[in-house]
Amino acid sequence: MLAQKLAVVTGAARGLGLAVARDLAAAGCLVLMVGRNAEAIENAARELRAGGQQVVAHVADVTDAGAVAALAARLRREFGRADILVNNAGIFPERTDFAQPQAGSVFAVDPEAVAATYTANALAPLRLIQAIVPLMRENAWGRIVNVSSAMGQLSAMGGAWPGYRMSKAALNALTRLTAAELEASPVKINAVCPGWCRTEMGGKDAPRSADEGAKGIVWAALLPDDGPSGGFFRDGEAIEW
Repeated sequence: MLAQKLAVVTGAARGLGLAVARDLAAAGCLVLMVGRNAEAIENAARELRAGGQQVVAHVADVTDAGAVAALAARLRREFGRADILVNNAGIFPERTDFAQPQAGSVFAVDPEAVAATYTANALAPLRLIQAIVPLMRENAWGRIVNVSSAMGQLSAMGGAWPGYRMSKAALNALTRLTAAELEASPVKINAVCPGWCRTEMGGKDAPRSADEGAKGIVWAALLPDDGPSGGFFRDGEAIEW
């Protein structure tokens, strides 16, 4: 069954996205790896193909509405389907010196940086969902994974880094909204916190590897038909919003 599934993974040139693309391909999916830098995404796809995995590179800036429309058009034209969408692409442009959170204070952050973060981390997933869910509905099967963060949990919201925190809280809200509207369909959507991972965004001091963080994302992407929808998970276990 999985051999027939097509998975779209954004931000797939490195880190979590690359690990997720590799694991989904290893599970038998054809993976469309999306990245905004042509050289980086082509190199990443070439690396996985060298390992015998079935992947295709696609260059797109997912914050651009035209690029998202072109991605959906390619999916329909070349493949006629899209079964899995992993909204992994995201940014964290605020100063991330976790030893000095005042550097990312609500009172110091540039509101334009907050707006840019929201565009990348919340509005881009909304555009992708709007563009790709129609294909999922046509094929009566779909899984959407919004890669979120514990920093977006309202239940444990702290100070500092408002752009990233607010954007991930908005992504969580989008997950709940979409799940409610898809309740009667075979398309499932969940938010996943991969944990703090050693990636370009997470830095070298993070306790988890990208491979470890990817496991929970892949779990949500390959949920069985009786699996959950509209939840927030880490390592396959529900966590608070």
